[in-house]
Amino acid sequence: MTNELLNDLKWRGLIYQETHPEEIEALLNKESVSIYCGADPTADSLHIGHLLPFLTLRRFQAHGHRPVVLIGGATGMIGDPSGRTDERVLQTPEMVQHNVDGIKKQMEQLFDFSGDNGAIRVDNKDWLGQIDLLTFLRDYGKHVGVNYMLGKDSIQSRLETGISYTEFTYTILQAIDFGHLNKAHDVKIQLGGSDQWGNITSGLDLMRRMYGEVEAYGITVPLVTKADGKKFGKSESGAVWLDRTKTSPYEFYQFWINTPDADAIKFLKYFTFLSKEEIEALETFLETEPHLRKAQKALASEVTKLVHDETALQDAIRITDALFKGDLSQLSADEIRQGFKDVPQSTVSESTNLVDYLVEAGVSPSKRQSREDITNGAISINGEKVTDTAYEISAADKIEDEFTIIRRGKKKYFMVNYK
Repeated sequence: MTNELLNDLKWRGLIYQETHPEEIEALLNKESVSIYCGADPTADSLHIGHLLPFLTLRRFQAHGHRPVVLIGGATGMIGDPSGRTDERVLQTPEMVQHNVDGIKKQMEQLFDFSGDNGAIRVDNKDWLGQIDLLTFLRDYGKHVGVNYMLGKDSIQSRLETGISYTEFTYTILQAIDFGHLNKAHDVKIQLGGSDQWGNITSGLDLMRRMYGEVEAYGITVPLVTKADGKKFGKSESGAVWLDRTKTSPYEFYQFWINTPDADAIKFLKYFTFLSKEEIEALETFLETEPHLRKAQKALASEVTKLVHDETALQDAIRITDALFKGDLSQLSADEIRQGFKDVPQSTVSESTNLVDYLVEAGVSPSKRQSREDITNGAISINGEKVTDTAYEISAADKIEDEFTIIRRGKKKYFMVNYK
């Protein structure tokens, strides 16, 4: 019997690898399963590069299975060598705990922790922190062959550049996690990104060596790639974080709404809970009326609401609309700063005459060009067009006495700050 959840995951392109596909399907058809996915607290917030495995885990919860969310308070002290060419800088216990606390709050936004299949949140520091060195070597290390570990991609790729014994043992720690959760919470499936395949299979192998036959499996989701080959998850300002103090909901919304047409449908399948019918309808709009950008608007709305909330989404849409229309009067200084975070910025100290002001601010390259820009109607101050070369910048043009937004032409914006 085919499984509705697995069919949906396959249609969305979310299954990259499975350890035993037929057995996994039979298990999901038979019972409600506990399935876990983990993240190490390398920062006090996740970024959108972490989203896909956790949103896939949430799909399991939507189909009646129980998600177990692991935050690696212990493994975060060590560092996963997967996907890296160098050693991680070790964090202090206090830094790791701070990061754990930050990520906990984000998990509460992504998962439902109530009800019969409510999510469970665990920290591997609670059990790994109790294992002393001799116990680790005797009870766990004895079951893991060095040749077996050298065959793992995450370790093999580091042999030329070097890997410490600390990071070399990381895969054993994650293997212990799977075994512990299998025993303590009846977790039968580990879910992770494709870079975690080696760690997942290490857990399965260690469990079978220690406990014999165990009903346990692994599933990975694909690495998220963009059609143009650029790395997913970066904006002009850097990583796109789930924490609104690092990436505002407006910036978050803008990242998704700027998705190229070539990626829009794939990302709708990956990151939203819209149905197949809804996504196929948006795909038709993308093909017939791409200028309306309905697919991107749906993507941005769904993911912003999911990671933040409806209020944050509506604020992001309001700021977007006001900036598009050039109506800055509807926005607060903080909202304007968010909207123009990535535009060229300068500081003006003395100039008040608009001609001189534009030159000092780097808006126009010379006084002659500055005069032409003004008289040709190419200059707007805080959304209002100015055509008088004798215009003087006054306190009324300074938003909360901090900055002024100048537009030259249709699309070139500048933020001018004051000393």
